[in-house]
Amino acid sequence: MNINWFPGHMKKTRELLQKNLKLVDIVYELIDSRIPLSSRNPEIEKIVHNKPRVVIMNKSDLSDPQINKEWIEYFKKQGVNTVLVDAIKNKGISRIISETNDAVKEKQERLLKRGIKNKPVRAMIVGIPNVGKSTLINTLAGKKSAKTGDRPGVTKGKQWIKLKGNIELLDTPGILWPKFEDQEVALKLAFTGAIKDEIMDIETLALKLIEKLLILAPDKIEARYNVSTENKTALQVMDDIALRRGCILKGQEIDYSRVANILLDEFRDGTIGFISLERPKNI
Repeated sequence: MNINWFPGHMKKTRELLQKNLKLVDIVYELIDSRIPLSSRNPEIEKIVHNKPRVVIMNKSDLSDPQINKEWIEYFKKQGVNTVLVDAIKNKGISRIISETNDAVKEKQERLLKRGIKNKPVRAMIVGIPNVGKSTLINTLAGKKSAKTGDRPGVTKGKQWIKLKGNIELLDTPGILWPKFEDQEVALKLAFTGAIKDEIMDIETLALKLIEKLLILAPDKIEARYNVSTENKTALQVMDDIALRRGCILKGQEIDYSRVANILLDEFRDGTIGFISLERPKNI
């Protein structure tokens, strides 16, 4: 599979980030806990430069808890402030606020010496599509301030939103990068839903996902679908799952489109289990 996706709005988003960076005190970089490296956009690194930053590992409820700890330690050694978050269940939100206050403490103290009190901290949130930005913003705001959806591309334009802790947040649409030089990275983004399924061959994508899970978590496939994975190819496992789930067309042919959607949906919502596709030891 050759995956490449760079809609026009993403180019505009990059220009928007560059234009508005001077308006904020801190940047929240939101990444997917299942793929912490693959979901870090190198374009954002170039744009943000030395601006204070907090890396937020969202969807921690879908990834392996032990591997989450390994990533926190990994980023800590790099001097990166990192917070583990489950935005839907409101876990880790208070840590974001405390990390924000620590990061801008010196600037706030300088403002106070000049007689400027209670000036809101202005933050920008950036990240790839479908990483949970809108859900996180609504949780931080304590109300529905941003549109949410389980598909990439829900957030379309710039908006300022008041958050808890005297913080004002500039929301931006998700941004990928112009070209995926590493197709392994592109696959991981596709597995987690960062790339629209509409432009993908989902049957091949689901087969690739099974190949990955046979390496990382064959026991979870067996437990979820009541199939054996021993000495079987990914296609054989996919066929067995299809039979178990009744994904059969007329003439007893496998309905690969239907079983592919089941596999992708159940991986993405954590039904198959807590699975991390990357871990620091493999870097």
